[in-house]
Amino acid sequence: MTTPADHTATHEPDVVEFFTDPEFVRDPYGAWARVREQGPVVKGRFVDGSTIWFITRHEEVRSVLNDPRFANNSTSVPGVEENERVAIMRHFGIPEEYIPYIADSILDSDGADHTRLRKLVSRAFTVRRVNELRPRVEEITDRLLDELPDTAENGVVDLIEHFTYPLPITVISEMVGVPEEDRPLWRKWSHGLISMEPEAMGNAMRDMVDHINQMIEQRRSAPSDDLIDAMIQVQDEDGTKLSDVELATMILTLVIAGHETTAHLLGNGTVALLTHPDQLELLREDESRLPAAVHELMRWCGPVLATRPRFATEDVMVGETLIRQGERVQAMLVAANHDPRYFDSPERLDITRRPVTRGEQHVGFSHGAHYCLGAALARQEGEVAFGKLFRRYPELSLAVPEDELEWEQSPGMRRLARLPVRL
Repeated sequence: MTTPADHTATHEPDVVEFFTDPEFVRDPYGAWARVREQGPVVKGRFVDGSTIWFITRHEEVRSVLNDPRFANNSTSVPGVEENERVAIMRHFGIPEEYIPYIADSILDSDGADHTRLRKLVSRAFTVRRVNELRPRVEEITDRLLDELPDTAENGVVDLIEHFTYPLPITVISEMVGVPEEDRPLWRKWSHGLISMEPEAMGNAMRDMVDHINQMIEQRRSAPSDDLIDAMIQVQDEDGTKLSDVELATMILTLVIAGHETTAHLLGNGTVALLTHPDQLELLREDESRLPAAVHELMRWCGPVLATRPRFATEDVMVGETLIRQGERVQAMLVAANHDPRYFDSPERLDITRRPVTRGEQHVGFSHGAHYCLGAALARQEGEVAFGKLFRRYPELSLAVPEDELEWEQSPGMRRLARLPVRL
């Protein structure tokens, strides 16, 4: 395990450089374990050089995520008139006319506005509706697994390219109404949008929004039985509908969030099981363990390492640290999910692990009002995918040593660029 990168003399030694220190990409679990031992609230540096407070321990992370005094939108802070996300988008080169499609999303809403937006789409992600989708998820999974041998090059298959990515993008695209021929574009756009490279982000945002607006216009002239059409028609009890920007933003958010997290949960989880044969054997012995296994994989190697930054709407004490009104905090899910104060032997992968409290023990899908809307769908896709993958290909193995796997250079996501396997 390598030591954290040295900071120059001009940097405070206790300030965590999460956004620039490559150690947080190379070994996020070890890096955040060291930070977590500094305390539950640790000072860091944001992308623009300003201060941010990282919340690192399970109890404090759940508390912050459940506390309405921490807002996702900076305009919820008294005296702040412009959403800070706007400035960040400008910093990354997003064209001005496309900024509202990010800055005004459900992810950046608070209170009654967030409740309104979530209510308008939540019916598509209820447990009942997700259960109704299961036969289709199984059908897509079987087809992709049937096709895997034909994708091999010299006996090696890239499981990200041909399985873990196509499964969730197909499921969410069919739900929303994205045409099959357009789905490869969404992968390109979503990678550009989260690349933190200004040109790629700007191009992706422009192309994506233009494409979504074209789809909306097509549905208005020729309605279809999908989520886009439902969102065009749906209105709240007081007659409120989604605005044009809200509608486009909701489609963007649902498609990206609906496939990126699941794709990399499947990729990360496959590596975890292949490198922990005792756990894989437990799963093969009894597939009723699949639901618990998906939860444990989301805790142990979930792809989302942190929430979006939130803002204190008043002075708030977190642990023994005073967070001043207007200051940013960021809940580090990766640190909380490996907190030894909450989990027994947290670094051990254990698919038979029992919840230590009622409800979910991990925060891999976040917590509180912004708990992942698509969590039930992601869990179902995980159960189907892992069950069928290891049943269909019992000799599945990594085609390269684990330490040669290529990870994307993203501080906020743990995701593989490729997953070469032999069937």
